[in-house]
Amino acid sequence: MTIGICNDHAGLEYKLKLVKYLSGKGHSVVDFGTDSPESCDYCDFAHPLASAVESGKVDSGIAICGTGNGMAITLNKHQGVRAGLAWNTPVAHLVKEHNNANVLVVPARFASYRQVVSMVREWLVTDFAGGRHQRRIDKIPV
Repeated sequence: MTIGICNDHAGLEYKLKLVKYLSGKGHSVVDFGTDSPESCDYCDFAHPLASAVESGKVDSGIAICGTGNGMAITLNKHQGVRAGLAWNTPVAHLVKEHNNANVLVVPARFASYRQVVSMVREWLVTDFAGGRHQRRIDKIPV
């Protein structure tokens, strides 16, 4: 699987570790994030990841910022993106199973790295349930 990843300054440490983790699991990783700890704007990294998801350049994405909210808001402006913000493993499971999220967003300042790995692992192995959930997803675009 090819996974895009993006981050702002708050997500830098986790991004660097996740790239190694995902690569070690056999995934190709395309990095759209900053490599600097200097303050920056999450939108500058979320938009390129969203475009890569929409175009099929990557199969799915992971976004990391302080609360996750800025990334999620920006990513979800793109019609082909369903970014789900998760703060624990059960929520990561449900954003895939019920919402078929093609981008997982995690809050670097509110989750330990161990929790983030657990969320990523769960999200990657969870299948979309379809059925009534697909009907709801079909109603999202405006």
